[in-house]
Amino acid sequence: MRRDQVELAGGTVIAYGHYGRPFLVFPSEQGRAWDWESNGMIDAIRPLLDDGRVKLYCVDSFDGASWSNRSIPMEDRARHHGTYEAWVLDHVLPMIHAHCGGPQEVATMGCSLGAFHSVLFALRRADLFPLALGLSGNYDASSWHGWGERGDATYFANPVDFVPNLNGSHLDWLRSRLSILLVVGQGQWEDTTGSLPSTRHMADLLRAKGLRCELDVWGHDVPHDWPSWRSQIAHHLPRFV
Repeated sequence: MRRDQVELAGGTVIAYGHYGRPFLVFPSEQGRAWDWESNGMIDAIRPLLDDGRVKLYCVDSFDGASWSNRSIPMEDRARHHGTYEAWVLDHVLPMIHAHCGGPQEVATMGCSLGAFHSVLFALRRADLFPLALGLSGNYDASSWHGWGERGDATYFANPVDFVPNLNGSHLDWLRSRLSILLVVGQGQWEDTTGSLPSTRHMADLLRAKGLRCELDVWGHDVPHDWPSWRSQIAHHLPRFV
């Protein structure tokens, strides 16, 4: 399996695979680009990588300065997230296009807080990311010990805030363009992290707007952890590549 590590201004990207559909992969909270490899996620889908069906581009997080920084109010966290979004769009995405031999659509996926990023990027930039896979995500940033006044930065970076207000031609375009898969278990930590209720709520919001959203709720023996996500990604990813 081909593995390329690229150091960009602002963070690391690790590319896995030699050919196939490209996926931008976000790590779990405050994770690094190598987290998927370190936790067995790459091995879980190695046949797809070896067969040239998929390429993964795993990136660093910026959560320590944004959503996970409890010392600053929500609005400042959202502004810092904007810096991360700019890094992905201005540096990571061009690198992916160059690595793939030219511009093309890129899907997103992630686990836990990475699932939040996966869905948010797709909702905000479906022109670039028309497919999002989110595993065990909590899609309400305000639930992460949020405090302080909330303004436009928080609103436009928080899916449960802006999705209910999608309308008009932009909503029609999203309906024709975007597909989202939300997966969650019902075992340990899926409730205490907020992932189980938030995933169900996010699916309800998307469906209420007529957006393509598939919800897959696994059993009470499926906790919020890497072994669960390895099983889930191995189960679902072949359908999309």
